[in-house]
Amino acid sequence: MAGKRKSRRQFGRVRKLPSGRYQVRYPGPDGVLRPADRTFATTTDADLWLAKKRIEIEEGRWLDPADAKTTVEDWAARWLASVGPQLKHKTRATYRSIIASRINPVLGGRELSSVRPITVAEWVAKMKTDGAGASWIRQCYRVFAQIMASAVDNGLIAVTPCRGVRLPRMPQTEPHILTPQEASRIVRAADAPHDLLIALLAFGGLRIGEAFAMRRGDIDVPRRLVHVDENLAEANGALVFDTPKSHQKRTLTLARSLVQRLSAYLSQLPGGNDALLFTNRAGRPLRYNQWRKAHFDPAVTAAGLTDVTPHDLRASHATWVADQYGVMTAAHRLGHSNASVTTRHYARPAVGRDAQVAEASESWMEGHDNPRGARKGHDDDDDGSAGALVPV
Repeated sequence: MAGKRKSRRQFGRVRKLPSGRYQVRYPGPDGVLRPADRTFATTTDADLWLAKKRIEIEEGRWLDPADAKTTVEDWAARWLASVGPQLKHKTRATYRSIIASRINPVLGGRELSSVRPITVAEWVAKMKTDGAGASWIRQCYRVFAQIMASAVDNGLIAVTPCRGVRLPRMPQTEPHILTPQEASRIVRAADAPHDLLIALLAFGGLRIGEAFAMRRGDIDVPRRLVHVDENLAEANGALVFDTPKSHQKRTLTLARSLVQRLSAYLSQLPGGNDALLFTNRAGRPLRYNQWRKAHFDPAVTAAGLTDVTPHDLRASHATWVADQYGVMTAAHRLGHSNASVTTRHYARPAVGRDAQVAEASESWMEGHDNPRGARKGHDDDDDGSAGALVPV
């Protein structure tokens, strides 16, 4: 009786090597035969591997092994070239610096497929050992995570290695929230016209770069409006005019007294609508460190205050507005597309509010609707002053 004939393999090829192990080749979607990434001890193991590979191809999950051999450096360059035009100039410069100084020297020569979570964890640990700060490490990691996520999206690797990596914690730093009176003291202590610039930070909620980029045409005196549509940023030592952060242009209403002072200043400011409101003595755009040392810090000291940054004025403005008129109004004033950003980074509970809540609780227990210090609901705001405190 003839022996049982072996069934013909329908997918791929298996051959025995002189070592006794088995080599596998399989056709990709393009019909090209490719070798497996390893050899197998038995034909059963080889057939199981081929079956899984065939399912990957049929389900569209197959990745070309040649793509996975692309190096991190090559893919990072391609990624940056693709996303760069959509990034703000300062962000693009930062990404380029991170790739050149932190990613490529350690990971750039590796093939994408060889990077594992432990590889990324070791890279993060090395940056910490080298003395890099938590904020910088986290920023470097975010850039690398974007690069690797793009590699997944483009079918070069199956999963990103940027997962399960422990990052250093950011130190918990709270902004110095000033009272309106303290902010006014800084404004009064500053030399002209930088007192107006500081007032725009404190009572307009502008970012420092937005204030530096203010032009004559941005001030609408008759309607008491300021148009925030530009930002001055410093990238690698160069000053660059760009749109505001997250491209959130906005129009704000200013206090009458501030507009009056701005109007008087504009009347003697040379140049047309494109003229910058605030410049250095040479008529050039301001640089943050120089301006702070020459004008802001002396005003803080003269006002009898310490440990105040220009950014604290913006955070203070957010707190005042959120406390009185709600977080959505504060988010608009600050140019945030999402109110959660306002509450997470800027607005803080106003001093004394907890005691007011305790006092209000007493009235609530007695069944009163509007105790002393409580805010009106929107249905009661018939005078248009949404969120104003109920008068005693």
